[in-house]
Amino acid sequence: MSTIPRASSAIAGEPAHFGSVLAHQPAIAQAFAELYGRFWDSDVLAARLKEVARMRNARVTECGFCRNVRFDKAVAEGLGEEVVDDIDDGYETSARLTDAEKAVLKFTDALIHDPELLTGDAKAALKRHLSPEQIAELGLGVTLFLALAKALIVLGLEPEQMDRTVLPTPAVPEPAQ
Repeated sequence: MSTIPRASSAIAGEPAHFGSVLAHQPAIAQAFAELYGRFWDSDVLAARLKEVARMRNARVTECGFCRNVRFDKAVAEGLGEEVVDDIDDGYETSARLTDAEKAVLKFTDALIHDPELLTGDAKAALKRHLSPEQIAELGLGVTLFLALAKALIVLGLEPEQMDRTVLPTPAVPEPAQ
């Protein structure tokens, strides 16, 4: 069992989860939902590549929620569990991951751990597989994934147990009426 106390929900009668905790700051929550929705709504970088990076972040941070959620857009683009299983240490030798996915994973590791991981061949591979616009979008995504995972962990919002779940890909929220 987790020893981290759960953050409180701002919504009466609703258990604490990321959205109900962010509801303590509605304007910031709305701005975050718009940013995260726009990131996932953008097709500059394929959802499958975004999800590959998100899965690597989940494995590195050990976020229980992040490890068990899959977004439907990436699943529809062919990201199956056999590929996700290879997003672990040693992914460089995977026969199931594409060279572009391996470049995304190396970039993700560089952002999470050490920028020196993205030098020489790794940097050339990233530039070979992704445009500058895609690299910028991926950088934003990994930053968001890392922040979200850490927030879920520190706020005590990880589930004790969770089955693999496919959720709708985050979307830009409708404007408040």
